[in-house]
Amino acid sequence: MTTAAVVIPQAMAYATIAGLPVQVGLYTSIVPLLVYALVGTSRPLSVTTTSTIAALTAVAVASAAPENTADAMKAVTTVAVLTGAILLAAGAFKLGFIADFISLPVLAGFKAGTGLLIISGQLGKVLGIEQSGDNFFQKTWSAITHLPDAQGRTVLLAAVTLVLLVAIKRWAPRAFPGALVAVVLGIVLSSLLDLDQKGVAVVGPVPAGLPSLELPDLGLIEVLLPAAAGIALMSFVEAIAAARAFVQPGDKALDANRELVALGAAGVGSGLSQGMPAGGGLSQTAVNDAAGARTTLAGAVTAGVALLTVLFLTGLFEELPQASLGAVVIVAAAGLVDLDAIRSLGRIRGSAIVIGSATVFGVLLFGVLDGVLIGVILSMLGLVWGLNRPEIMVIEQPRDDELVTRIESPVYFANVGNVHARLLELIDAAPVQPRRLVIDLVAIPDTDVTTLLRIPALERDLSARGIALRFENAGPRLLELAERTPELADRCERELLEHRQREGKAEPERRQ
Repeated sequence: MTTAAVVIPQAMAYATIAGLPVQVGLYTSIVPLLVYALVGTSRPLSVTTTSTIAALTAVAVASAAPENTADAMKAVTTVAVLTGAILLAAGAFKLGFIADFISLPVLAGFKAGTGLLIISGQLGKVLGIEQSGDNFFQKTWSAITHLPDAQGRTVLLAAVTLVLLVAIKRWAPRAFPGALVAVVLGIVLSSLLDLDQKGVAVVGPVPAGLPSLELPDLGLIEVLLPAAAGIALMSFVEAIAAARAFVQPGDKALDANRELVALGAAGVGSGLSQGMPAGGGLSQTAVNDAAGARTTLAGAVTAGVALLTVLFLTGLFEELPQASLGAVVIVAAAGLVDLDAIRSLGRIRGSAIVIGSATVFGVLLFGVLDGVLIGVILSMLGLVWGLNRPEIMVIEQPRDDELVTRIESPVYFANVGNVHARLLELIDAAPVQPRRLVIDLVAIPDTDVTTLLRIPALERDLSARGIALRFENAGPRLLELAERTPELADRCERELLEHRQREGKAEPERRQ
């Protein structure tokens, strides 16, 4: 019940991020929690929706239904069901490892950029002005240019709400659910002072009763599928991070693939009941854990409170000022903006701050999905850059006419040329030219065809210098591949014979 006091007003506020009616947030607080309670494996994870999922949903809904509210409801149903179906498929194929493709610098940059983007989108609500623009800079500039038109009472209410929320978050986070306090205060002030009659925008009528069954629009699948894939990935990344953050001794081990299925089922259920794409949020999970959630049944109780709210209490929200919801969203989004996290990662490795910063600016300039894609591409390019310059250690300088080396990372088609050149450089730099180059393969369990066929070229270059080539510690997979390669089969037999002879065995045996 304590968690419900946080989840319900937050979910209503997050619905407005996506440009949807507040009741969509209420609906998202029912079915996903019930489904996850039945299928999920994390004790405290609270599965409704999050500010980042709401921001991604806003992009998806805008692409499919830019103006019409009815079309927007059909679009959010479709994207929620699609997101859930993608997660279910990923769980069926045991693709839980996909979450690891979002590196920490990308995740930190994504959260910071998304937080700033969400805040910029709420400026119109807290200032009482019209706001336009697609990206952070356009929205912010629009708000600045319309400052002379700001509505005084709206600004004052938003400022008081913001101060109250920040004070609660800093000094009494467990004593009072800040979002609930802000919502109740807004409703009370609006009712007592007739703020809606004095220019302060309010939520207006909120339908009571259970949501009706809503089927996805098959005609929107092609438009919404890319956005749904992005939402599915971020939903899983956020949920698994939140679940892992609150694991305690004695908790049941998290099963990433089972979590995919649970989140997918929750997403499908949410979409069919007119809710948003589902996901587990860190803030509400923290509240659930601190309040003493011992099993997933706690989520079902929270859903029960949300259900009672939908059935009997929606009339209370008609007088809720939009400025109060905007303030709730701004404080929640501000928690995502952690630039210190990017700086601390950068102190460990300089490339992390580049990747994190590029993701932030990508999100601010191009949008959430494109920003994340920029970060992922930069991460992969950084990985390839490192792999293409593998470290080659000199284990022994020429002694007994041998230069013994060890390649410290995988060798594959894109870096074999660099390895070839580096080995020749090491020979040239040796104080005495060796008569044999020994390459220790202990760190290379496998390789590709291009690399295997490059070995004869290396051998020819060494032979021209009067240097023989020998490999050591080749694993079973490398030997198997080499024996299948005609250019290397004789070498395998010859080196196996030499190996046996060095061990004092006269007759070689074919290695199985």
